Amino acid sequence: MSSSDENHLYSKREPIFPRRVYGAFRNLKWGLMAFTLGIYYLTPWIRWDRGPNLPDQAVLVDLVNRRFFFFMIEIWPQEFYFVAGLLIMAGIGLFLFTSALGRVWCGYACPQTVWTDLFILVERWIEGDRNARVRLHHQKWGAEKIRKYLFKWAVWLLIGLATGGAWVFYFMDAPELLHHLLTFSASAYAYGTIAILTMTTFLFGGFFREQVCMYACPWPRIQGAMMDEDTLTIGYRDWRGEPRGKQRKGEAPDAHGDCIDCMACVNVCPMGIDIRDGQQMECITCGLCIDACNDIMDKIGKPRGLIGYMALTDEIRERDGKPPKSIWSHVFRVRTIVYTVLWSGIGVALLLALFLRSDIDMSISPIRNPTFVVLSDGSVRNAYDFRLRNMFGEPRAFRLTVAENPNIVLTIEGVDGQVVTVEADEQLNQRVYLTAASGSAESRADTTPVRIWVSLPDTPATRIYEETVFNGRGR
Repeated sequence: MSSSDENHLYSKREPIFPRRVYGAFRNLKWGLMAFTLGIYYLTPWIRWDRGPNLPDQAVLVDLVNRRFFFFMIEIWPQEFYFVAGLLIMAGIGLFLFTSALGRVWCGYACPQTVWTDLFILVERWIEGDRNARVRLHHQKWGAEKIRKYLFKWAVWLLIGLATGGAWVFYFMDAPELLHHLLTFSASAYAYGTIAILTMTTFLFGGFFREQVCMYACPWPRIQGAMMDEDTLTIGYRDWRGEPRGKQRKGEAPDAHGDCIDCMACVNVCPMGIDIRDGQQMECITCGLCIDACNDIMDKIGKPRGLIGYMALTDEIRERDGKPPKSIWSHVFRVRTIVYTVLWSGIGVALLLALFLRSDIDMSISPIRNPTFVVLSDGSVRNAYDFRLRNMFGEPRAFRLTVAENPNIVLTIEGVDGQVVTVEADEQLNQRVYLTAASGSAESRADTTPVRIWVSLPDTPATRIYEETVFNGRGR
């Protein structure tokens, strides 16, 4: 390898300065950016009344008490399968949208794309559009350049600070945490998390930008397996645009294609690629090149669509002079239908599990050392660690019984009777004893299956049970 090749491979990155563009896809991106950022920044401040014993923040990850609140839904650690199910749904949803419409997630809703769009908006507001920013970049350091750069970086830092601050509000009551942050009485973990997220947002959105997508994100390399010849993605109709060039006097009308080589599609691309070179891993299908090209086509009196969404099968049909297939034939096909069925099936299963779950959760573990104790009257006793969680949202009394075994008596350590009270959203850890009468079949058997029932004294029909075993003397 020659030294010139090495210099080319490891050359310094040239920053990309996308030009301002107007059009349907740009407006869609503005709308989605406002919507997603609004959700992110405002959600922790939404209140939801759950009663006097529970937090009133609508969305809260309560790490201290190990639970997750989402409006009327409360998820406990033992119900992590709900979170796992949602993650699986998110993955399948990403496969579904990619197989139908290419990298729409990357182009419109990915956090890296959204925050980069916001940072470019600030950059354009302070420094001007593309030509002004390029000129300022190559300009020698002076008062103007220092002033504009410092102002821009300060605004970026404020956006990063708001981003990091909004994140920590999801893990503690937002108004209370804000008070602690402003009075410098919050924990070091809160300040540390905000500092880390502030700097990552500042660097990723302000400086790294397209490099995060090209070098850090694995999705560009995976997307190829999700796409096929019927996937709708952005492409350049070269059979219509080539050969490129402006029409000059004296040239034949068909001397050039519709593309006048104005570079508008390249200048608006946030990834700095030329869509006319064909499909590329760097393309995030944001649609800005479509808006730019359509604007040029309108100005020169040519039909729109030189750059647009198309599938490989449509490209072949159009080359042969045939009309493209309908958009629904691309969206609804075997692959997307399979993804939709899987996605919907998991969603329905999670909803059923959510609405059919009990507000009482219990577990019981036999004490193994010793497995049983023979009392002075000849009866046999087993000890168990019993855990009971009250998920009703208010204090409740619970009755513990062994209904199917009349020869086995249940007692609770330190409690008179068989009724215990558990506070709202709390877990009771208690030692429980099962005692089999002397001479009974249960006391003589090696093991006896036992069901321990937990019910509400005022509504006995609301009950659950846990199965365990009773260890007898074996003779």
